[in-house]
Amino acid sequence: MAFQFNFIKFARYFDTQTVFMGKVVALANQNGGVGKTTTAINLAASIALLGKKVLLLDADPQANATSSLGFDITGEGIYECITGQRKAEEVIQQNHDLKKLWLIGSSIDLVAADTELPKMDDAHYVVKRGLESVRDRFDYILVDCSPSLGYTTVNVLTAADSVLVPVQCEYLALEGLSKLLNTIKIVKSGLNPKLEIEGFLLTLYSRNRLNNQVVAEVREHFGHLAFETIIQRNIRLGEAPSHGKPVMLYDASATGSQNYLNLAKEFLKRNKKQTTR
Repeated sequence: MAFQFNFIKFARYFDTQTVFMGKVVALANQNGGVGKTTTAINLAASIALLGKKVLLLDADPQANATSSLGFDITGEGIYECITGQRKAEEVIQQNHDLKKLWLIGSSIDLVAADTELPKMDDAHYVVKRGLESVRDRFDYILVDCSPSLGYTTVNVLTAADSVLVPVQCEYLALEGLSKLLNTIKIVKSGLNPKLEIEGFLLTLYSRNRLNNQVVAEVREHFGHLAFETIIQRNIRLGEAPSHGKPVMLYDASATGSQNYLNLAKEFLKRNKKQTTR
């Protein structure tokens, strides 16, 4: 009987290894105004339009991703998950326009998480544990991180499979990358050895000499990690959030819509080994 019991446990172990787990991609940059939230919203929406199931987790207390998709920023969301008041599956909301896009929202309450998290057991793994129960429901989980490198952001990096870094096409934006890359290196060396760079995305691009120099420098320095797709400055991208819609639902013909759809295709091509669900 003992041998039979061990065999069953052995078989169950291998069976659990074949369960599909959605890839968790953190969008992070400690500099504000680089197009991080805009990218989180519109990349998530574009991937959903291409037929994948996507969960967008708003881990920024400004809650801009939440409001930009038309959801209430006073509702329950990631903060309640972190503090143990709710499970992730209890606060997931489905987008009304895109049926393959879901959201776990944020609120100003999340500001308190950086002081509350260090007091918890296995404090660096709280977000990771919270996502475990829903990872198998999605192809991708995109996380809009706070524009800081505090405890909550480190928690997200510990839960993530990869990091997508939006980089504004300006030299000052390049100078701020070193702190983020050092944080990623620290997390990878201890808390999350499997953490990888998904890629560097050039944003807020205008056709001028300075922006072209930044593009060339990023591509020379980061090589294949720099996405081919570049997000151009576009008025429609700025207007769409006030209507509670991703840009492609606000104006499908806008340059921003085409940019993010191209980015989604490039992203999926890079991740083509993911199981189709």
